[in-house]
Amino acid sequence: MTHFDVRSLHLEMERRNRIFPILDAALDAVDPFQAVSKAIHWDEDGFQIRERFYRWDDYQRVFLLAFGKAATPMAQAVAHGLGPRLEQGLVITKYGHGPSAPTTLEHIEIIEAGHPIPDAMGVAAAQRAANMLRALTAQDLLITLISGGGSALLTLPAANISLNDLQQTTDLLLACGANIHEINTIRKHLSQVKGAQLARLAHPASTISLILSDVIGNPLDVIASGPTVPDPTTWEDAWKIVKKYHLTDQLPDSVSQYLKAGLAGLLPDTPKPGDPIFEKVQTHIVGDNALAAEAALQTAISQGFHAMILTTFLQGEAREVAQMLVSLGREVVAHNRPLAQPACLILGGETTVTLRGEGKGGRNQEIALAAAISLAQIPERDKLVILSLATDGTDGPTDAAGGIADGTTVKRGLALGLDAEAYLANNDSYHYLQAIGHALFTGPTRTNVNDLMFIFIFE
Repeated sequence: MTHFDVRSLHLEMERRNRIFPILDAALDAVDPFQAVSKAIHWDEDGFQIRERFYRWDDYQRVFLLAFGKAATPMAQAVAHGLGPRLEQGLVITKYGHGPSAPTTLEHIEIIEAGHPIPDAMGVAAAQRAANMLRALTAQDLLITLISGGGSALLTLPAANISLNDLQQTTDLLLACGANIHEINTIRKHLSQVKGAQLARLAHPASTISLILSDVIGNPLDVIASGPTVPDPTTWEDAWKIVKKYHLTDQLPDSVSQYLKAGLAGLLPDTPKPGDPIFEKVQTHIVGDNALAAEAALQTAISQGFHAMILTTFLQGEAREVAQMLVSLGREVVAHNRPLAQPACLILGGETTVTLRGEGKGGRNQEIALAAAISLAQIPERDKLVILSLATDGTDGPTDAAGGIADGTTVKRGLALGLDAEAYLANNDSYHYLQAIGHALFTGPTRTNVNDLMFIFIFE
């Protein structure tokens, strides 16, 4: 069964039947429940994660804290293995990302909150989490389950910073084109739990973190703002980002004053490498973009494509990336390189969008619309399909997972009186692609491992 709602999708049936099994395979490969279940081997004496064995006799109590878009299925997998040994658990996830069916998780509370802009529910949930962690002892074990979206969902502002001020700051960072590393550097320094401060709260308990990565290259200090690992970023780094994007006079006063106080040495920095709080902390990656891309590759081959993963480190402005994707497709058509036709080129990563208009969209839909405009201007348009997918099923502040561009995308808009270039200029890719049947819809996939982009070249 496909993850995608294709009822209103305008795409040739033969192409649809070859493309969507590839997308489904990618999402299945990073299913959070399966990823966690494969990573942990349970037995009556304890459990093993990779080469390390953890004995039940070493702990008096076991606690669980899960946060992110994949928090619910990750928690379900661990709860299944722990059984009655679980003392208490808390899940914090995005609205609509709770259990997909009614379920009972013994001793686990599930709270849904705002993403990508944190809200009061998230703050209240993070405060509950902090209270749970402060009560841990040296004989306790904390299992943290971290996934994409965790930085917004686990929000506990630093002293004197209101939720409203933090929301305004997040809005500014998202709109200015800052990348996830830069956004999280600032988030860490405005928080009581990010940037290793969750590990500080849990100390002296033992902590195991299982991570479904949504950040290029899996940098542990960036994923969900690195709540349980050493933070190499500083107050100086945070202020450089503020200056880089000319936000000095736009930030709320409380945020600006707090960052300046840290810069002046009046506030302690986040815990750094070598801090003794990390002596009993272990971290394991259980799934990432590369795993999804590899599954897509194998399925593409089985679908009769010559296939290749070009990169899982793609970054850049979405519109510029779209131009590159079209150019790569043209190279295959013209010269059969890097692969012969029919071909499927796979890229993973995360682009950015600098907001210029007032429309609705996301980076994957912006890629699709920008690619469509480029396709409309070239003779090879009918051979190419460009597709960009948010693996979490929610691209930006929309219910679409991404979009498709082919030789008909602009034509369909013209037939409805829609100007593709005007919609792109207004950052309104969502309404354009939805109107012509080239938006992708999955609903919440409850996973998150960055974005996947595909270039399909048909003979």
